[in-house]
Amino acid sequence: MKDCYLLLPKNPDLSAQNIKKEMEKKSGTKIGILIIDSHGRAWRNGIIGTAIGVAGMPALLDLRGTEDLFGFRLRITQVAVADELAPAASLIMGQANEKIPVVHVRGFPYSLRESSIKELIRPKEEDLFR
Repeated sequence: MKDCYLLLPKNPDLSAQNIKKEMEKKSGTKIGILIIDSHGRAWRNGIIGTAIGVAGMPALLDLRGTEDLFGFRLRITQVAVADELAPAASLIMGQANEKIPVVHVRGFPYSLRESSIKELIRPKEEDLFR
């Protein structure tokens, strides 16, 4: 068998934005788009889906200042909602020969807005691995 490569989009956010525009034009409704890929983790076995491109939905949700269930104000909590949704979609899409390239998710509990995968990228000075 010859070597085979699957190239990622050069600009996954732009690819997500282009898909979003076309889908919104055809559907007449606002949507969010995630482009996901398989991702290994340094201290865990197995792969999971992770967001590599996003359009029309938050990549990161900042909950600092909101109250928790007990009335305490959150001081640190930022939720990587794109990276939480990606593995759920990946579970449905599969990792082998399932041939499910798209997952339609309903009930996303947060407001849609424009964002970028850059929201999830830790600044170099805070990155423990670079």
